[in-house]
Amino acid sequence: MSLADLAATELAEGLVRGAFTAEAVCVAHLARIAEREPVVHAFAALDPSAAMAAARTLDKHGPRGPLFGLPIAVKDVLDTADLPTGMGSPIWSGHRPRADAACLALARAAGALVLGKTVTAEFAYVQPGPTTNPHNARHTPGGSSSGSAAAVACGMAPLALGTQTGGSILRPAAFCGIIGFKPSYGLIPRAGLKLMSESLDTIGVFARRVADVALLTPVLAGLAPWHLEPAARPIIGLCRSHPWGLASVVARQSTEDAAARLEAAGAELREVMLPNGFEELLDIRHCINDFEIARAMAWEWNAAYAQLSPRLVATIASGFVIPLADYGRAQRRAAAARGAFSAAMQGCDALLVPGAADEAPEGLGSTGDSRFQGIWTLLQGPALGLPTHRGRNGLPLGVQLVAKWGADARLLAVGAWAEAALGPPRQIV
Repeated sequence: MSLADLAATELAEGLVRGAFTAEAVCVAHLARIAEREPVVHAFAALDPSAAMAAARTLDKHGPRGPLFGLPIAVKDVLDTADLPTGMGSPIWSGHRPRADAACLALARAAGALVLGKTVTAEFAYVQPGPTTNPHNARHTPGGSSSGSAAAVACGMAPLALGTQTGGSILRPAAFCGIIGFKPSYGLIPRAGLKLMSESLDTIGVFARRVADVALLTPVLAGLAPWHLEPAARPIIGLCRSHPWGLASVVARQSTEDAAARLEAAGAELREVMLPNGFEELLDIRHCINDFEIARAMAWEWNAAYAQLSPRLVATIASGFVIPLADYGRAQRRAAAARGAFSAAMQGCDALLVPGAADEAPEGLGSTGDSRFQGIWTLLQGPALGLPTHRGRNGLPLGVQLVAKWGADARLLAVGAWAEAALGPPRQIV
């Protein structure tokens, strides 16, 4: 087995023991990149010589920090001092920030090794980049964190950073068959991120195991390490509220099968319905999203309009004509929904919902349907994606566990329990 096939926690343990060096770990991942990148196209910027030099420097000084020697791939909307940050747009091609994004600076201080910048949709919105799905290159990997998800899925990196405004972490995690985690809004500092939506943008992570997420997330947030409390007999709510009916038959089957297996493993399962009016939350999120994107993109709109994609032009144009009163109303309704969500959970540790509408669709012209993540982004609580099944086309299907704001460590504890209870993904028949 290559070192590129080990999970981040396995690599961290081996690096501390001296079973292998940071240089050896870097070599293994660069070799995997050389092998898979010609088809997957996960990286927007890569400097193998600089990565090797950084690994040797880490080895010279010895283990320090919880992320010592762990390679991390970084979505190309987060600033890096040693690599360009192009944001998926020709407008910013070759841009060289002076400093790292705050979360990345924290990761480097904890010993992480930045491998490269991963492909993003244009400004982390909907215009896709060239990345393909590692399981079938004819299918989308999802977006907008396409490169980060694909890189982790095929062993190019054990950890990767992404961002989510609608569904840009959880959807590619589901499509690529890996763990995705969107933490509580604001938990990870956003300094050094190209902000699109002040109210929605959230930095998160991709990994192969829930324990890897628990290793990385508190570092990115500038917190003490998380020691997850065992989740004995967690209370999990199966939520068939909107947009449940928009999911494919196999997506619903996989979620119900996961629920049954979790109950059989000892979880207390409850049926949970979201309050009336929650079916309007996707429209509310859309209003907030467009209003804020239009203003966040003011410089590009005025200085480089011709280099924006038609899709982004349409969103900015619609955002500028949304009345302030409508935006204010949407914000008030979103705040009210967040308050109602805790009560709606009925004491559950997490709600179980589909990870995506279906398997990754064929074609690279779209990143897929974000409606199965957008509600949870708006509610601002943590959401964890778990790969659970393979669909009829042989592509991954998954579920999400979601919780109220601030319950990140508890959600990861429940997620680790669920990961063990569910085992490897099953084929839907």
